[in-house]
Amino acid sequence: MTIREFNKSDIEQMLPIWNEVIRADNAFPQDSELKEGEAFDYFSSQSFTGVAEDGGKIVGVYILHPNNIGKCSHIANASYAVDKACRGKGIGRAIVSHCLQKCAELGFGILQFNAVVASNKGAIKLYEDMGFVRLGTVEDGYRHNNGEFEDIVLFYRKV
Repeated sequence: MTIREFNKSDIEQMLPIWNEVIRADNAFPQDSELKEGEAFDYFSSQSFTGVAEDGGKIVGVYILHPNNIGKCSHIANASYAVDKACRGKGIGRAIVSHCLQKCAELGFGILQFNAVVASNKGAIKLYEDMGFVRLGTVEDGYRHNNGEFEDIVLFYRKV
């Protein structure tokens, strides 16, 4: 598996993986799927967008960007998506590791996750296994598509 910066020709494979996470309604804050015509601009607007490629097929995507501005701009934020058919094979761990390295390269000192949905046990286990510190819980911080609310957990790790 190779992890590299995305390019425009990757969008066709990236978009279904990204939108699959949006449709799952347990991780990303977006209300609607990313459309093909807006995907390149969205992924290009990040500090870095990476793809995990295995045998010529994209199996994971991540975005990295500042979590805030000014005096807090050294704190990064990221989002990850792994092809549902490829989960449980270490791809998530690999892209989070790559992301941490990219954070350091880009001058970020901290990687913070603002809204890990409490029922997303796989992500929580991965982040805890990788040394992220749980900052706390925001009660009812995530609104599901059906209008129900769920807690979110905040994590951070120094790079």
